[in-house]
Amino acid sequence: MKYDIMFVGPVTRDHNIDYQGDEVHDVGGAVYFCAYAARAAQARVFSAIKISPEDADILDAFDFPKESLALLPSEKTTLMRNTYFSADRERRKAECLAQSDPIPPEEIPEADCRLYHLCGLLYGDFPNDLIPALKQRGMVSADAQGFLRHNEDGSMNFHDWADKLTFLPMLDFLKTDAAEAEILTGYADRHEAAKQLYAWGSRETMISHNSEMLVYDGSSFYTCPVKARNLSGRTGRGDTTFAGYLSRRMLGDDIPTALEYATALVSLKMEQPGPFRGTDADVRAYINEFYR
Repeated sequence: MKYDIMFVGPVTRDHNIDYQGDEVHDVGGAVYFCAYAARAAQARVFSAIKISPEDADILDAFDFPKESLALLPSEKTTLMRNTYFSADRERRKAECLAQSDPIPPEEIPEADCRLYHLCGLLYGDFPNDLIPALKQRGMVSADAQGFLRHNEDGSMNFHDWADKLTFLPMLDFLKTDAAEAEILTGYADRHEAAKQLYAWGSRETMISHNSEMLVYDGSSFYTCPVKARNLSGRTGRGDTTFAGYLSRRMLGDDIPTALEYATALVSLKMEQPGPFRGTDADVRAYINEFYR
C-alpha cells in the first residue's frame, strides 16, 4: 500500500495532573496525536512508534490496521509527567522520567511513503544521520520540539538547535511554536522568525500560537485564527494542527485551504481531551459554521 505520511517518533506513557490535583494516566506523544488527525484529514497514515517491547500494549491505543503500525524497539518507553496550573492548560510543568532510545535510519520501515514526518519530543530522539537518510527516500518534515527540548535530569529545558543550518535546508516542511521560533532565530515577531527560517533553508514553515496559525513559504504569509469554544483538550494542539496541514498538502490543497482545514480541525479537537477521533465531515461542518 502507498502511504501519504509516515509519522516517526516515540509514543509515551503520560502522567497528567490537572490544576485541581486530579490525576490521569494515558498514552501520549506526537505520533499518537498526529496519526488520528491525519486520518481525519483523509491521509493514508503509517506510524513508526519507538517504545519498549514490554509496553507493546500501547499499540492497542492506535485504532489503525496492524500493517500500518511498526514497533521500533527501545530499552525504555518515554515517560512524561505534566502538571497543569490553569484550567486552559496553557501553564504547565513538564518532566521526563524516562526517555526512549534514538531512532537510527536502519529502523525506519520499508513502507512506500511520500513524506516522513519526524515528530519527536526531546533532543536525542533523532540522530544526525536520520534526516539525510530519509531525504533519500522522500519528502521530510519535522517538529522543532524534537531538536530544541532537552531532558536534563528530568527537567525540560529548551536550547537552540546547534545543527540547524545543516538540516533546515533538508526539510520540506517545518513546524515550531512561537517560543521555539524565537529560540531558533532570536525574533519574537513570528513573521520575522518565519522569514529567517526560510532564509536558512526551511521551505514551508508553520508557526503555531494560541490565537492563530501562521505559514510562510518564502513569498507570502498565511494566517488563520483558532476558534475553539473551550480548551479542555489543549494537549496535542501543535501535533494535531501540523498533521492536518501536512495531510491536506499531500492531498493537493493549496496553503490557505490546508491551513484553514488544519486550524478548524485543531479548534474542534481542543474541545475534547485526547486525539481527534472525529471525521473529515465533522471538520468541514466546523469550517462552514465558524470560518465562513
